[in-house]
Amino acid sequence: RENKMKLLFSIVASLFLMGAATTTAEEAVTYKTEPIEVSSSMTSVEKKVRESSVKVLSDGGHGSGGLIRYKDLQLVLTAQHVADGMLGQQYVIQTLHEHKRGVLIYSDPLHDIALIWLPAKFEHSKGIKWNPSEAISEVGTQITYSGFPSWHNLMTFRGYVAGYETDPHAGVQMILNTYGWFGCSGSLIYDSQGRMIGILWGVDIQRNSVQENIIWVAPIQNLDINLALKPLCDGLGEKPRACR
Repeated sequence: RENKMKLLFSIVASLFLMGAATTTAEEAVTYKTEPIEVSSSMTSVEKKVRESSVKVLSDGGHGSGGLIRYKDLQLVLTAQHVADGMLGQQYVIQTLHEHKRGVLIYSDPLHDIALIWLPAKFEHSKGIKWNPSEAISEVGTQITYSGFPSWHNLMTFRGYVAGYETDPHAGVQMILNTYGWFGCSGSLIYDSQGRMIGILWGVDIQRNSVQENIIWVAPIQNLDINLALKPLCDGLGEKPRACR
């Protein structure tokens, strides 16, 4: 078993190196964007969340995600069904101003959570420091998130925790009263204090009709960040500070 694990780590490590090598040619690419007015009524948390939101591109379309800083690493949290490839697969991660290639390092289909590592960091977007909530948020907790619904550009939403449901396999799921649509999957949800509370993975469907104001979220407590980073840390020769 140990030999198999070492083989897996070596394969993943080689894919990491491929991902790092292919980002160089793309770093010079920039996007022309129109000036976007952000209202002064937005809180500092909402502005930071908006600035750290990314689009995750895949062969089948796109989803959303949250850019985070964990010590000296830049990572993207998203839904597993958005980044559903094998470990080591590359995904294009796009902000409003630039894009990079990221490498899938963790995949949890049960809780619909995936983690992507950025070998070459974004320059204009630093991401939000890893700050998960200690417990599942209470009903009534005010939330915010930003994402890329359908063909639209980046949009910011507010809402609150409306209740919970229990999946027989995945456990407790948070239900939000806010807005969501296809393309928002993978958005990182924050409370009003700037704590990460979960990953958006679905909208409610009743009688074959999408209820876009009833949103399903996997609690952030389902993610063990150290466990998620283990394949990366074991596969890299020079260990980043996040692996020590």
